[in-house]
Amino acid sequence: MASKAASGNKTARLTEPKPDPGVAAVPPAPSVRTPLRKVTPEAMQAGKRLLRSEASAVAKLAESLGTPFERAIELIVACADAGGTVLVTGLGKSGLVGAKISATLASLGIPSHAVHPSEAAHGDLGRFRACDTVICISFSGETDEVVNLASILRQDGLPIISITGQGAEQREGKASSLERLATVALTLGIEHEAGEPDFAAPTSSTTATLALGDALAVVSAKVRNFTDEDFKRRHPGGTLGDLLRPVTEVLRFVAGKNMPRIADDRTVASALEEAARAGRRPGAIVLSDPKTGRLTGLFTDGDLRRLILRDTADLQKPIREVMTRDPRCLPETALVRDAVRMVREFRADEIPVVNGAGEPVGLLDVQDLVAMRLVQD
Repeated sequence: MASKAASGNKTARLTEPKPDPGVAAVPPAPSVRTPLRKVTPEAMQAGKRLLRSEASAVAKLAESLGTPFERAIELIVACADAGGTVLVTGLGKSGLVGAKISATLASLGIPSHAVHPSEAAHGDLGRFRACDTVICISFSGETDEVVNLASILRQDGLPIISITGQGAEQREGKASSLERLATVALTLGIEHEAGEPDFAAPTSSTTATLALGDALAVVSAKVRNFTDEDFKRRHPGGTLGDLLRPVTEVLRFVAGKNMPRIADDRTVASALEEAARAGRRPGAIVLSDPKTGRLTGLFTDGDLRRLILRDTADLQKPIREVMTRDPRCLPETALVRDAVRMVREFRADEIPVVNGAGEPVGLLDVQDLVAMRLVQD
């Protein structure tokens, strides 16, 4: 059957739906943005004071490390050596910081994961084993969920490392509930938060906790003889992975392949001709002693420009007379991060790489590092 609109040869029109009277209308978005609030000099000074206060809290914490810290390291190392896991727990901001501490431990070869203290009472207690160690974080040392979990784990005989804001000496001799349950009690020594008196939000305490967690992780890794190679295996991707690659893996110009070994007794002209026969060449020629094969110099495109501008007859001179002698170089055992450091410190554009005998094995061009986004052009 034809529609009524079709039979009347009329065009059907879409209409806006009628608003539901039972639903509040959504106000239209403002057509003009709200003006940005100005940051006053007083606000900037407050930011600086806060950072100085947090830095002071960390410095004070560093001076306070002693026997309890050493004992905590021993517990973490013993746990990792026994195939256990370091579980980290805390509530709110402490839980967020604890998750980062756990991630740092894991990245340094110490098995770890974070556990929410409330979830632990609803099944996650199954994550805890007799060979594990627990780090419990609570600024007050009285957070119910954390204290209750620590009480259960204490009954099971698990070692507990507590991190609280203040110790018994700051509490008129009264230890907190979490400290009393802990095998080792670590305290931050925080008198007040950096944002006080304007705001009581966790600032100095969370920063100090994070720093203490980093110290626990790094020192434990050092005690376990964790190496750069171990770290690399856990960070194969991204910038960290690239920085830890052997420099020989990123060489585009390799001696005997696409970079000729040129003796330094050749003339400049003949050395340039030989380098050109290799096809695409880097921005420098690597030169070596014709008798020993050891690296003796580097002749860059900049050296060539200066030579031609001075006197083209110098093209017939032995290249050893105009080369840059004894250039900075890297051993073939170096990592990419060593090359990045050399580029940043000495502004080197080309870095020869040599073997144990001092013979050039390749040349690293700064553009290779730029392409890897490890340095800026």
